[in-house]
Amino acid sequence: MEAFSNKHIYTKTTKIYTSHIPKQPIPEESVFTNIFSTRFNNFPSTKPAFIDASTGRVLTRGELKDLSFQLGYGLRSQFPSQGGYPLQRGDTIMIFSPNSIGWPIMVFGSIAAGLKVTMANSAYTPRELEHQWKDSGAKVVFVHPSLINTIHELFKILKLDASEAKKRIIIANWGLDPSLPTGGYTQIGDLLGKGALKEEEKFNGKLARQETAYLCYSSGTTGKPKGVETTHYNLVSIPSIIGPVFPRSADGSDVLIGVLPFYHVYGAVMLIQFPLAIGTPVIIMQKFDPNLFCASIEKYKVTMALVVPPICLALVHHPATTKYNMKSLRILTSAAAPLSPSLVNTTRSKLASVGADVMINQGYGLTETSPSTHYLEPQDSLKKIGSVGRLLANEEARLVNDDVDDAKEGEPGELWIRGPNIMKGYLNNQAATKDSITPDGWFKTGDVAVRDSEGYFFIVDRRKELIKYKGFQVPPAELEAVLIQHPEIVDVAVIGVHSEKDATELPRAYVVHAKGTKGAPADFPKRVQKWTEQRVAKHKFLRGGVVVLDAIPKSEAGKILRRELRERAKKEVIPEIRAKL
Repeated sequence: MEAFSNKHIYTKTTKIYTSHIPKQPIPEESVFTNIFSTRFNNFPSTKPAFIDASTGRVLTRGELKDLSFQLGYGLRSQFPSQGGYPLQRGDTIMIFSPNSIGWPIMVFGSIAAGLKVTMANSAYTPRELEHQWKDSGAKVVFVHPSLINTIHELFKILKLDASEAKKRIIIANWGLDPSLPTGGYTQIGDLLGKGALKEEEKFNGKLARQETAYLCYSSGTTGKPKGVETTHYNLVSIPSIIGPVFPRSADGSDVLIGVLPFYHVYGAVMLIQFPLAIGTPVIIMQKFDPNLFCASIEKYKVTMALVVPPICLALVHHPATTKYNMKSLRILTSAAAPLSPSLVNTTRSKLASVGADVMINQGYGLTETSPSTHYLEPQDSLKKIGSVGRLLANEEARLVNDDVDDAKEGEPGELWIRGPNIMKGYLNNQAATKDSITPDGWFKTGDVAVRDSEGYFFIVDRRKELIKYKGFQVPPAELEAVLIQHPEIVDVAVIGVHSEKDATELPRAYVVHAKGTKGAPADFPKRVQKWTEQRVAKHKFLRGGVVVLDAIPKSEAGKILRRELRERAKKEVIPEIRAKL
């Protein structure tokens, strides 16, 4: 990572692993320039870039480029003239919306205007959104019509009056039902067709490495989510380092289905940016629905899907899998959470029963790595089942024990990564950045991995305490901070418990009642669950249950002994809460 000194005193035990792929050239330029200039003419401008699964609306590559220049002009010139907040190069704009065909226009229009883009989880409550708004320094928000009330509540918390709120809201309704409410605010359509930028704001040379393009938020092991500064160079590197191993058909007939949330770095990069770079159309779904997912595979002859393990589980059990023609599907790539070998085999068998010969493989990465560092190529998916694959081009890795010694060959160690896709750092948090990135550019992932003799990596544990529910990050500390506000709770600890049924982790809370276990009402656990659901996003619901204890196990220094709780959880049988995400 160029932002840090390259000086390091290596010991004899230092072992640096490199990719089996030759280093690839990476241009120093804006991500917009890279997609719409450097790479744009590799494919016809009339080729579909995105298709709305629900309506069939098509957005071609050429239309996306034109609309992005128009929106960029509208944000910088038209919005202020209509009473909106004046945006300047380097300002931050937020997108608060579920997936829609308007997302690519919002992202690239903002980038063309020289803005940073921060993507907010569309399930966030106003209080959760408050932190990201303030920390990111966002000036304006694109908001989906269904989420206007959440933004109203946010601005009340921020003590912004109605006139000030109106300056900062743009309704993200491009391509949506025109009857949806707009609240009288500026709409994306109001900023289009009034002119266009002659060219995008440039970030060439060193600026590409220095200037932040995306601000996704990553939940750390303690405290609130941290803003990950992903630079233009980080983003430009992704097609270069993934391209050599990403499976593509020789005739260019691939179609990708986009169901993962675009506000997550996985979706923002791998479903919006990367497909444009390789000329693959994306079928956009607002959220995962098994019927629409399978129907879209049949209708658009989808060949590839990026998924998380619960989607594989749905394909195994939902009747839609046998209702539609799935034969075009050939590759499922899972990431964001571990995919067990048993689920791989079960999913392949179910799809094979309907005539679909599908290879299921895994990748690995984090928000801080923009996102990908490893990829298991489809031809290796069976012989290396359970592996996240080998290092991508230009990537280096170490396996380290206790931040000091490199693990011996075949032994586990914390995975450290160095490469062109490592974030600039955490916004407004030098301490966390320093703790995560070494002076010579190694990012400490917090995940424990093993590398076999052929260079394939297996994630075997996690040093960080993050709970991963269906690919979403749930920081225990954040839930604990909410639960401790309950008037009857005097202490709390949250862990993740694995659910075979849902193929994911579920958050479980261990709480100490003010009157102890004997004084706690019988319905107290269920009341705590319902109370929590009013205060957090759906993926943070305590689906793993609530357990009342007399005391939370802690070390002499006061640290929660989560390992003891995890061992206890293995012996407990608690009804899981069935709630839709």
